[in-house]
Amino acid sequence: MKIFRNIIVALVLFTSCNNDDDVNNDATNETQCNYQGFSYLDNNNNDQTLIPEPELNTQYFPNASNGPYGAPGIEIASYTGSTTLFFTTNVIALNDTGTGLITIDNGTEQTVTVTCQRAGTAVGDEVRLDVVYGSVEVEFCVIIDEVL
Repeated sequence: MKIFRNIIVALVLFTSCNNDDDVNNDATNETQCNYQGFSYLDNNNNDQTLIPEPELNTQYFPNASNGPYGAPGIEIASYTGSTTLFFTTNVIALNDTGTGLITIDNGTEQTVTVTCQRAGTAVGDEVRLDVVYGSVEVEFCVIIDEVL
C-alpha cells in the first residue's frame, strides 16, 4: 500500500491533465495508443509511463461466467517489473463509465472510477481506459493479449 500511496502522491504533485485529453487537440493518446502502458501526463505535458505495455498482460473476458464481477470484462496484470499491478473492470463499452478495482504491489485493493475511451474485443485490439482515484488520473492504453 505504501508504494500505491507514493505513486498517488507523485501523480498529485506532478499531474496536471491526462494524456488523452482533447482540450488542445494535441494529446499523444487522443486518437490512438501512441504511448502504451499504464501512464499519465506530467505538468510539462510529457507522457510518463509507470508500467510499459510489454510488462502488462491484458485479458478480455467476453462471457459473464468468467469475467470480473460476473460480467464480461477486462483484467490487466503485471508481475514482471519492479511494480506489480492487478486491475479488473467490467467497463468495456465505448464511453461507458463505472468502477474498477486496482491493487499495486500486493497492497489493499482500491476502488477506482473507469471510463472506456477505446474498446476492443479481440487479441491485438487496443483498449484505452481512463482511471481516476480521488483527484489522480492515469490511463491504461493496452493491447488485448488473450480472450478467455
